[in-house]
Amino acid sequence: MRLLLAGAAALALAAPAVADHHSDGPMAERHSRHQALMAALAQENRAEDRARDQYRHPFETLEFFGVEPGMTVVDYMPAGGWYTRVLVPYLGTDGRYIGVTPDPSAADASRFGEYFGKLPGQFSESYPQWGLTGAPVAIHGSQDLTEAMNGSADRVLIFREMHNLLRSGALYTELTRLRSLLKDDGMLGIVQHRANADAPGDYTLGGNGYLRQEDVIALVEAHGFDLVGMSEINANPRDPANHEGGVWQMPPSWGGKKEELKDLGESDRMTLLFRKRM
Repeated sequence: MRLLLAGAAALALAAPAVADHHSDGPMAERHSRHQALMAALAQENRAEDRARDQYRHPFETLEFFGVEPGMTVVDYMPAGGWYTRVLVPYLGTDGRYIGVTPDPSAADASRFGEYFGKLPGQFSESYPQWGLTGAPVAIHGSQDLTEAMNGSADRVLIFREMHNLLRSGALYTELTRLRSLLKDDGMLGIVQHRANADAPGDYTLGGNGYLRQEDVIALVEAHGFDLVGMSEINANPRDPANHEGGVWQMPPSWGGKKEELKDLGESDRMTLLFRKRM
């Protein structure tokens, strides 16, 4: 059964607030935060990204994860920078954006290790072309994280990458390092392609992109986190989530070019929020 929200009521999904000119308290702060996020989403350098907003719901997702300007946020495996182009301007000059990629030596197959090893360089090469201003940006392989960085992050965000950690064998190494980065009250937000609850075991080992929600929760909690919230923000009940060839048959990849999938949006996705367990 898919629950709309569980726990952490204060982090529940909220729509953009109407300005309250008679308050200098929480309502005014909330309005200011919403304005900053909407401004980041409206930037010209997101012109090509914006077509996916209707499926990825970045405003609602970041609001649910409790991301605010001035925070230090770790964006795990930022890839082509879709969320980078939102987070850097939104966090602002008082914030900090840290991209982290997997340790190549943590992978149990050379193809994953080679792929992981290229990611920091690819990001560093692409980032200057995006013309972003706001939070200072750093990119690290997790093997290069320093002890001084531990306990510095307010949020760690993992967007559609849990299946890659599972199938590469890097899950334990990466989740434990990410946990160390978080402050004592830090949180981990995850968006992940969601398999059907009764999906066969062989289908949910990572190679198809889809994972069962209960499995993701169990795996993350086993690595020192407590689930505090879940949302259907990124749900898509039109996705049958059982494609031969995996999630890449759905848009935007649309690998098999099947007409019946063309207009279904993107994959059905779980949206989960965890707190670092002390």
